Amino acid sequence: MEIPQLIWCKVSVIMVRAAAPAGQSGRNGHARARPGRNGCASGSKQRLGVPHTEPPFWDVSALGLVYPATGKYGVMPEPELTTGMYGPDITFAGVPRTTLDALPDGNLDIVFIGAPFDGGTSHRPGTRFGPQAIRGTDYLPHDASRPHLALGVDPLQELRVADLGDVVMPSGEMERSLRGLESVVQAVAAAGAVPVILGGDHTITFPDATGVARHHGWGRVSLIHFDAHADTADTQWGSLHGHGTPMRRLIESGAVRGDRFLQIGLRGYWPEPPTLAWMAAQRMRSFEMTEVVTRGLDAVLTEAFAIALDDCDAAFLSVDVDVVDPGMAPGTGTPEPGGLTGRQLLDAVRRIAMEVPLAGIDVVEVSPPYDHAEVTGFLANRVVLEALSGIAWRRRALAGDPARPARRPESPLLEGRG
Repeated sequence: MEIPQLIWCKVSVIMVRAAAPAGQSGRNGHARARPGRNGCASGSKQRLGVPHTEPPFWDVSALGLVYPATGKYGVMPEPELTTGMYGPDITFAGVPRTTLDALPDGNLDIVFIGAPFDGGTSHRPGTRFGPQAIRGTDYLPHDASRPHLALGVDPLQELRVADLGDVVMPSGEMERSLRGLESVVQAVAAAGAVPVILGGDHTITFPDATGVARHHGWGRVSLIHFDAHADTADTQWGSLHGHGTPMRRLIESGAVRGDRFLQIGLRGYWPEPPTLAWMAAQRMRSFEMTEVVTRGLDAVLTEAFAIALDDCDAAFLSVDVDVVDPGMAPGTGTPEPGGLTGRQLLDAVRRIAMEVPLAGIDVVEVSPPYDHAEVTGFLANRVVLEALSGIAWRRRALAGDPARPARRPESPLLEGRG
């Protein structure tokens, strides 16, 4: 099915912002307008003749444009990559470097993409330094090997893993940054690899999950979202894009179905009732921390998996580190007390990767300037390793090779190793 294009009206958000209905606010707590999907005021799903299933505004592929191209905002260059936008030339745990030109060879299972972006933050910035922190925060050698004690796999050896480096995401250039990131994610997915995006603030999940959906199919990928916040605001500071809005944009675009959107760990004092009502109307399933504590995380995950795999081919996993209590993950932009423990998050991510086919992963909202003794960086690094270890375990289990059995994590550590 051809995906129609969206017309972007850049100035309209500012024009309607002053007329925001009373009592409706974004993640930052300020009055927010209710613009149409193109930034012009409207209350209907069919806005200015644009169907509800339109893609993000920066896509130009269906228009037949080639890079470099001249557009409304000047020259639109081919997405740029760099080995490290903010910091040294390192890869995740020392895995090999790859390039966009090498992707069509189809010889990779996992590809890391850095998204050094904090242009969508509403409170504390610094997540532009997140990708390098996640790559480099480790006490082990960067030798491209991480044998997992409980699962008995070494994901960096058993999977074909490489690191593309960082997408160039210049400060203040929202459209260029998000457009470039989506293009790179889509290219990785089209090459048959699972993109693992290291953020960056949560704004990036919109282009991340959209890039995956463009390959796997519009509405064919569910989304499992760990976060203290719903990130379903209509606007943030008068903009359609920010770390408080990506989940609404994904559902509105049709890239991800609202009834296949799972949120785990919500808590605190936002969003406000009108946004909660919108979420309910989309048939989202959001597990607030009180429900998680009362029912138990395992029961919550079991329910989430049943929904995520119903009439969807795979899932996208998005992990905001602020889902963890700030006592264990202080290095983040909008900390909210009362979250999961680090142990709970690692176990949950591992189980998801073991039981659910994953089409993409992002880990976001690591802000090194607010971290202490790198504890948040260590946690985010281990979130990535648990996800990759689960993927490697799942592939081994599906292969059914008796010479390389898939070890159950609850088994005694030394069993069968003598």
